[in-house]
Amino acid sequence: MDPVTRVAEAAVEETTVLDVRWRLGGPSARPEYAAGHLPGAVFLELNEELCGPPGEGGRHPLPEPGRLAEALRAAGVQGDRPVLVYDGGDLLAAARAWWTLRWAGHPEVRVLEGGYPAWVAAGMPVSTEEVRPERGDFTVRPGHLPVLDAEGAADLARTGVLVDVRTPERYRGEAEPIDPVAGHIPGAVNVPAGTPIPAYEGQRLGAYCGSGITAARAVLELHRAGRTDAALYVGSWSGWITDPGRPVATGATP
Repeated sequence: MDPVTRVAEAAVEETTVLDVRWRLGGPSARPEYAAGHLPGAVFLELNEELCGPPGEGGRHPLPEPGRLAEALRAAGVQGDRPVLVYDGGDLLAAARAWWTLRWAGHPEVRVLEGGYPAWVAAGMPVSTEEVRPERGDFTVRPGHLPVLDAEGAADLARTGVLVDVRTPERYRGEAEPIDPVAGHIPGAVNVPAGTPIPAYEGQRLGAYCGSGITAARAVLELHRAGRTDAALYVGSWSGWITDPGRPVATGATP
């Protein structure tokens, strides 16, 4: 099953629809949700409800399973009902929400291609009513998608392929607009977001970015290409640099 669905193919009936619109470093997108959303959609805050608090695990670490389960049940997520997630169109937040639900064991989660703007552009119905869903019954069972910690990321960079999807300038250590240390994980290769990631057939494969959001979109793209074994380093660069003992590389991909 393709994890991405087009507007014309999206089925919102008998589906739990989650609005996860989000902007890096910006205010909550809840006002946008209130101004218009897909009929039946429930709004979830990516930072607070789908990620854990910033710390050693990076800026957007894995959520604690119990807290995640509570947020998803409050949003009406059920274990036997498909989930459709959408964002503002760049698929960043939607991909991370997709990844989180799949990691947590939900069997059927899809992302809306083009997000809310594509839905509106297609002339589909929108609603301004705040949805109060019936409580869901979804049980979080972590581990259904491969995850890398810092040690695993370092090992993959040595023995497989660890892809850094940040801009070349950030990878090379020439600029770092967000995190306090510039550079990359030694051995990682740079394939900037928006550039197709090679299949790297026969090699173990994983991805990271600044905080595990853009890399989740890369993993989504890899799933679409058949690499459903691709791992996500959730902590990514923001988690790697929390330990000053971890090595930092600079310069271009060797």
